[in-house]
Amino acid sequence: MKYNYFGHTGLVVSELCFGTMTFGGEGYWKAIGALDQDAATSLVKTSIDAGINFFDTANVYSYGQSETLLGEAVKTIGIDRNELVIATKVRGRMGEGQNNVGLSRAHIFSSVDASLKRLGMDHIDILYVHGVDPFTPVEAIVRSLNDIVNTGKVRYVSVCNWPAWMVMQAIGIAAKNGWHQFEGMQYFYSLAGRDIEREIIPLALDQKLAVMPWSPLAGGFMSGKYTRKNEKAGDSRRDNFDFPPVDKEKAYDIIEALELIADIHSATVAQVALAWVRQKAGVTSTILGAKNVNQLVDNINSTKIHLTENEMKNLDDISALRKEYPGWMVERQSGDRMLNTAPQPIVAVQNK
Repeated sequence: MKYNYFGHTGLVVSELCFGTMTFGGEGYWKAIGALDQDAATSLVKTSIDAGINFFDTANVYSYGQSETLLGEAVKTIGIDRNELVIATKVRGRMGEGQNNVGLSRAHIFSSVDASLKRLGMDHIDILYVHGVDPFTPVEAIVRSLNDIVNTGKVRYVSVCNWPAWMVMQAIGIAAKNGWHQFEGMQYFYSLAGRDIEREIIPLALDQKLAVMPWSPLAGGFMSGKYTRKNEKAGDSRRDNFDFPPVDKEKAYDIIEALELIADIHSATVAQVALAWVRQKAGVTSTILGAKNVNQLVDNINSTKIHLTENEMKNLDDISALRKEYPGWMVERQSGDRMLNTAPQPIVAVQNK
């Protein structure tokens, strides 16, 4: 297991992060996973034994059960809490009340207290805002996040699923006021979903923010279980919970390319798909989910695979994003700023 720095913080996290969305199974989350305490503890211990020190949960996962099971697993295993980096989230609805959702100051503060109680911990290492709240001004959100860090209950704040312009707005507001700013970004990123390469990854590289891809196997679609001949896996959550959305015809082409590379490395399709994400520019820690130990170990072993430059290019080419405006115009107009290229002749325009 390798380790990377988390943004500007100096905090060190493993190149893989274990995500606990499969813990609990309350409500519609049952379609994703319904692991009990024993199963959760086993997966957490397997992760720690493999060198993973980074764990991701959310208050909304099974409406708090995921946090409770993760906290109890850490307690049962007996590892020093300070050896782990625990991340959770705030924004989602946690009850019927009108103010039990969103990114208001009230909801942020009450949610953090509730998460700490469920986790059985005195602080959260990384708190993500878990999506956009269009009814709370960005400045108010950033101020509240700054203040929650100042309480000591949260060490660092990060962002999940915001558009790039809004993230940059928040960073600018924090910098102007001397407040704590976002240090990391958690976004969907896989061979079947490379949208964040348009704006999010460039922003992260420019601002030196950590990037944590979620669903690197596109909800299991890139696991190798799905092919044009086998559109149903029979044991995958995608059979009943078809999310995140992907272009399946394009994804089948990618899977066929993954199969060829997997044969060369004596690896699984999932391992190669995870290796591609891990090796992409800007990626700090890739979030893995699992329903059982064998699946988790198989995914952890993806760290043993290093794809060659040609293999990365082959996968890049077959999964390439369609060029969109203004991206293609920026690329077109940047040519005359390249060094060591022949200048275009200047044509004089005569006045008539």
